[in-house]
Amino acid sequence: MAHEHLDVFTIGRLAHRTGLPVRTLRFWSDHGAVPPVARSTGGYRLYDAGSVARVELVRTLRELGLGLDDVCRVLGGSTTVAEVADAHVAALDAQIRSLKVSRAVLSTVAKRGSTVEETTLMNRLARLSAAERKQIIDEFKEEVFGGLDDPHLRDRIRAYSIELPDDPTPEQVDAWIELAELLRDPGFRARLRTWMELNTPVPGQARPPGASIWWARQIVQTIAEARTDGVAPEGPAAAEVLSELFGDTDRAAVLHSLEAGIKAGAEHYRRLVACVRGQNSSPDATEELEWLARALRAADQT
Repeated sequence: MAHEHLDVFTIGRLAHRTGLPVRTLRFWSDHGAVPPVARSTGGYRLYDAGSVARVELVRTLRELGLGLDDVCRVLGGSTTVAEVADAHVAALDAQIRSLKVSRAVLSTVAKRGSTVEETTLMNRLARLSAAERKQIIDEFKEEVFGGLDDPHLRDRIRAYSIELPDDPTPEQVDAWIELAELLRDPGFRARLRTWMELNTPVPGQARPPGASIWWARQIVQTIAEARTDGVAPEGPAAAEVLSELFGDTDRAAVLHSLEAGIKAGAEHYRRLVACVRGQNSSPDATEELEWLARALRAADQT
């Protein structure tokens, strides 16, 4: 053997010393990641102690997810480990985000018992680009809020956005899927538009009765306390609650607005938006608002 005077050994011994299969070392060697230091007279690959250290480095980089091309670039000096690692961090972040979306979609499918068609739709909605999500929201804003002549409302709508973060939680993706389905539903848009028209003041006039119910948490809190005290919406004590809340306000108009909001699902919509945005939402007030509607109907019949 031409290299017997060197401290070299065959690929079989290299495999024994590193604990890796011969086929793996041969594959790495063929790609230039662990080249032989010499050849025997019979043409067999020979390696030395430096090869063992190189194998350990290649193994480490591979375990971190680097491809062999990147490994060879690092070992060849054309790039650094830090530069390649930075690129792989970005790639891993993207993969993690994608996996989170997949997990959220599958979780929603499992909870809903969705069909194949529904699953396909949910997956498409969850993976919409930021531009596609913005288009859905812009179309929704135009149909629901467009043309309402209220300067304060126009200012709010101009700044209105629903942004799904780059790194959403499964709960945010789940909420976005449900919200996107709502925003694209013509029936929901029509119901919400009706509710908004009832709550938008005519220029030069005061706000319609009941316009602030959905945003007045003190009203919800008062009703919650009444329910906790066992006050029935059809009972005499409920009439006292209504007097405290509305005084001599036109209660028929309040009820009309309230029923429109309940029919539109405004409270559920509000909570979905807050979840997608990652905001702390007020507790679900659906039961309180339904109690109020029952109390107003009962008062109207007395």
